Amino acid sequence: MSDRQSSNAYWQANLKIIYICIAIWALVSYGFAIILRPMLSGIRIGGTDLGFWFAQQGSILVFIVLIFFYAWRMNTLDRDHGVDE
Repeated sequence: MSDRQSSNAYWQANLKIIYICIAIWALVSYGFAIILRPMLSGIRIGGTDLGFWFAQQGSILVFIVLIFFYAWRMNTLDRDHGVDE
């Protein structure tokens, strides 16, 4: 595989990871916390309804998990493409 093809494959894989992370973030932040909040109001967690929990804590926790997932996955991708440190 040429350097250009390898570089394109690397960036395509990188963009795929970014798109997945953004989709999860949007689903949790906007979907669960705002749009689907009325449907989640009947489910209780930590003394409050699940929609409120996602709006206040869940979105932040999912975002932190996404940061660690992205770092781990990019380290793996870097190793696979020979661009790791």
